[in-house]
Amino acid sequence: MSDRSSTVSSAERTGRDRTGVVVAGGRSTRFGGEDKAVADLAGTPMIRRVTDGIAGVVDDLVVNCRADQVDAIRNAMAGYDRDVTLAEDPDPDEGPMAGIGTGLRAAATEYAVVVACDMPFVDPDVVDYLFERAAGRDAAVPQLDDQWFQTTQAVYRADAMAAACEEALADGKHKIIEPLFELDYVAVGEAEVEAVGTLDTFENLNTSEEFAAAAERFEAPSGN
Repeated sequence: MSDRSSTVSSAERTGRDRTGVVVAGGRSTRFGGEDKAVADLAGTPMIRRVTDGIAGVVDDLVVNCRADQVDAIRNAMAGYDRDVTLAEDPDPDEGPMAGIGTGLRAAATEYAVVVACDMPFVDPDVVDYLFERAAGRDAAVPQLDDQWFQTTQAVYRADAMAAACEEALADGKHKIIEPLFELDYVAVGEAEVEAVGTLDTFENLNTSEEFAAAAERFEAPSGN
């Protein structure tokens, strides 16, 4: 496992096709002070639930995090069967847009899927489909029937989205949707998602109550 937050040049983006970028640098303010990224979710750190979920559809992995999370995340990722790069936020607490940009700058492939660390039900079939839909474009972003874009479970052309995030932050914009409008993106509708997988893939856990309910689902005999 390597620690790297510097930019990966285009010349290095060879030999592998897909990177997974997990954004884990948030403060978990609604989670009672504990770092939810590494919290035990039915016997497994939540971030490992996420990364195990996408392992079969990515070639390597980047985890965006704060410097003070490195040791705990390194422990959580021990034994992972893909190369793992830890991309530390140079300026913590700048929000998810900054984390996405930092993570994508460390990606060694043209395209990368971004997944938030609190989405333990991530569906690899949905991720695989998003990679297919992104081909030739800057992004494939799910847009559900409620019109919300699922920007923290989407596939991006790494350089393009990283640059758009950096430009938005420089302009004082912090809404995570802002960089998307600078890209050549395709919106993937709810019906498309349901045709290949489950909408549970977008479920995120923000509170202890949601976490406990998710743990019960993982512990149920039918499993997830």
